[in-house]
Amino acid sequence: MGIESADEVHDRTESGIPPIKRIVVNGEMPPVRVSQGEANGAPTHIAESFVIDQGAMAPAWTEERMKVESLGVRFDRKEAVKDVSIEVNSGEVLALIGPSGCGKTTLLRSLNKLVDLTPTAVRSGRIMLDGQDTDLMDDTLLRKKVGMLFQQPNPFPMSIFDNVAYGLRERGTKRPGKKELEPIVVDALERAGIWAEVSDNLSHPALSLSGGQQQRLCIARSLAVRPEVLLLDEPCSALDPISTAIIEETIVELKSEIAIVIVTHNLQQAERVADQVGFMYLGDLVEYGSVEQVFNAPMAERTKDYVRGDFG
Repeated sequence: MGIESADEVHDRTESGIPPIKRIVVNGEMPPVRVSQGEANGAPTHIAESFVIDQGAMAPAWTEERMKVESLGVRFDRKEAVKDVSIEVNSGEVLALIGPSGCGKTTLLRSLNKLVDLTPTAVRSGRIMLDGQDTDLMDDTLLRKKVGMLFQQPNPFPMSIFDNVAYGLRERGTKRPGKKELEPIVVDALERAGIWAEVSDNLSHPALSLSGGQQQRLCIARSLAVRPEVLLLDEPCSALDPISTAIIEETIVELKSEIAIVIVTHNLQQAERVADQVGFMYLGDLVEYGSVEQVFNAPMAERTKDYVRGDFG
C-alpha cells in the first residue's frame, strides 16, 4: 500500500478530513516522505504506516481462496477503492467495516466483477481466485464460484424448491429432473439453517416466507451450486434481532467449508462472526488484522476512533 505525501494530507486536513494511518500487511515499511517544512523544524502531519504479522494471528486452519492485489476502483473521476491488497481464506470470515461511502461494498462487488456492470467503473490491480486471474475467467463461472447475497432478500417468484434448484437447472444444457435435484436442494436448505422450517412444503411460494427465512433461502440458493466464496452485503440490515441471530449462526457454521466476506455497519456483528477484519475509510484499507487486534488493540488512530464510536 502507498503512503500519502505531506501535501495530500495537508489538503485532507484543510478540508476537515482527518489524515489516514495505513496498515501494511506482511510487507516492508514504506519510506516516509518528509516535507520541506518538517525538515526545517516545522510540525507537519503526514500519514503513518504500521507493519502487522498476519501469520501470527491467523486461525488454526485456513486456505487461501482469493487474493486482491493493489485493487483500485473509480467511477468517472471519483476514487472509491484505493490500492487495496487483502486475502480471502476458507476457514474464516472476513468482515469489512467502515462508515457509509468508504468503499466496502465496491470492494465486495469487485470480487465477482459485479462492479464492472457499472458503465463508469474503471478497475485496476488484480484479483485472483485459486491462483487464477479473475479477468481471464468467464463471468458466469466466476459468479458461480463467488456467490453474493444482498441487503434485501431477493427470492424468485416461484416455489421454495425451484428457488434453490434454479442455478442447478440453468447451468447445463440438459435440465435435471426434480428427483435428481432433491438431495442437493435438501442439503443446501440444511446448510443454510432453514430446512426444519420448510421441509413440510417445498412447493410453498418463496415470497410468502418471512424476511429472515427469505434471506436464508437465498443463502441456500447460493450454496446449491457449491461456491468457494460467499459475499454478504449487509445481509441482516433489514431483519429483526431473532432472524439476525439465526443468520449469524449460519455464517459461523458455514465458514468451515467456504470462504465468507461480509460487509457490515454493525460492529457488534463483526465481533461476533468475523475472524479477520478490514477497516476502510475514504477508499483506503486503513487497518487489517484479527478481530481481537482490530477491536481491542487497533494500531491506527482512525480505527480507534471508529471502533469506539467517535464517528460512523
